[in-house]
Amino acid sequence: MQILGAFSADHSHLSLSDLARRAGLPVSTVHRMLTELLAWGALEKDERGRYRIGLRLWELGALAPRGQGLRECALPYLEDLCQVTRENVQLAVRDGTDVVFVERLGGSSAVPTLTRVGGRLGSIATSAGLVLLAYAPAQVQDAALGEPVKAHTAFTLCGAVQLRRVLAQVRACGYAVSDRQLSLDTLSVAAPVLSPDGEVVAAVSLVVRHGSMPTGALADLVRTSGRAITRALQAAVC
Repeated sequence: MQILGAFSADHSHLSLSDLARRAGLPVSTVHRMLTELLAWGALEKDERGRYRIGLRLWELGALAPRGQGLRECALPYLEDLCQVTRENVQLAVRDGTDVVFVERLGGSSAVPTLTRVGGRLGSIATSAGLVLLAYAPAQVQDAALGEPVKAHTAFTLCGAVQLRRVLAQVRACGYAVSDRQLSLDTLSVAAPVLSPDGEVVAAVSLVVRHGSMPTGALADLVRTSGRAITRALQAAVC
């Protein structure tokens, strides 16, 4: 697990020495384990002899129930939302105090984003993260607000008191806004997706160029999509 955990979006191809250093393990130990990981398909070698994540792990990851079933129910509505807006559409779930994106669609002229499928970010700087945090248990909120917040821009919310007000507002209006908190040229709006038991299990979000669309119109779109995905999840259970 330490070897696999050494990979990240910024370090997707690693040499033996890089793997050992990032995993905090002796080179000899890593070299021995790499033979088994390669044979099983967890890792592959590229043309330069560096190691990368193998397709076998992708196959297993696709079986994760919070990603697979949710994505299958949500995808038609995400595609509709993307087609209507020609903007970035995302579906995210919460993992601890982080948000993980399980799907992302984007129009050809949509603003570039920092998110990717399988990507993980802190909850504070994204609208999807704020939605998921707003409906999370109190202990999760306390943990997230007690952690140091990475200031991606000058607009990133960092104060615990201010953040609690924002989370209360999210619960009151049913959507969250992240205005230039992650990057200076983006604005995102997100709404919750509910399970058949009424729990918030995901968030659907739109990411647009800052100033390109009214926030109210974006909120109406994501709330409509969130309700549609919620109904699809309920129908899938029935």
